[in-house]
Amino acid sequence: MSTTTDELRAQVERRYAEAAREVAAGSGGGCGGGSCCGAAESTDFGEELYSGDQRSELPESAVRASLGCGNPTAVADLRPGDVVLDLGSGGGIDVILSAKRVGPTGTAYGLDMTDGMLALAQRNAREAGVANVHFLKGVIEAIPLPADSVDVVISNCVVNLSVDKAAVLTEIARVLRPGGRLGISDVVAEDRLTPAERAERGSFVGCIAGALSKAEYETGLQAAGLEDVSVEFTHEVADGMHGAIVKARTPRDTEPIRVAEAGSGGCC
Repeated sequence: MSTTTDELRAQVERRYAEAAREVAAGSGGGCGGGSCCGAAESTDFGEELYSGDQRSELPESAVRASLGCGNPTAVADLRPGDVVLDLGSGGGIDVILSAKRVGPTGTAYGLDMTDGMLALAQRNAREAGVANVHFLKGVIEAIPLPADSVDVVISNCVVNLSVDKAAVLTEIARVLRPGGRLGISDVVAEDRLTPAERAERGSFVGCIAGALSKAEYETGLQAAGLEDVSVEFTHEVADGMHGAIVKARTPRDTEPIRVAEAGSGGCC
């Protein structure tokens, strides 16, 4: 019996709500059993992907709640004054680091669908002493921000959990300003693996079964209107499945070409 879209989303929400409760209670890194992204005893996921200096400037619960497959703040081109959006912000680790990078003239948004993670992230931001953050409740397939409102979109091992990845990529393109940048970490499959073969290597909520292939990612980003697309494997997390850095940008505005009207007397 196949699992419906609504059932998959509910499974993801339940799993990460459980992770938030465990971290908030101080009972470990969440998902106690290894079925969330990063919950396995592995340096391929989670807090070990952040430098010691980064971890030292964060609340302990923000570090413990890191269930990602990379460190998007290390690859995203964040600049002072930027508006940054983190898709699937979880316990807030990447939002807090982004807020520090963009400074008081910038803003960092975190979007998550899980009440427990949002509450944990807000607490972590207060403990970290960052004020230029805003946490939003919603799904990444329908981002609750206006068009052309964000300079940089980041995400850490979350797009693979979406039940409608084409909608996510379209929404990323919608909210990015002209010349806006995408810099995310995700699990990506080698092109040789079929969806069934990806599912054999891990569960949907474990960030494996729902992963796009490299070619699917590139094609999807281009179809959404993004350019300068790159998908670079960084480390293998299962046979034929890799942590990856995904980058792209929206086209920049161009100045209109002014053509003198015939007979206007503007020349010669």
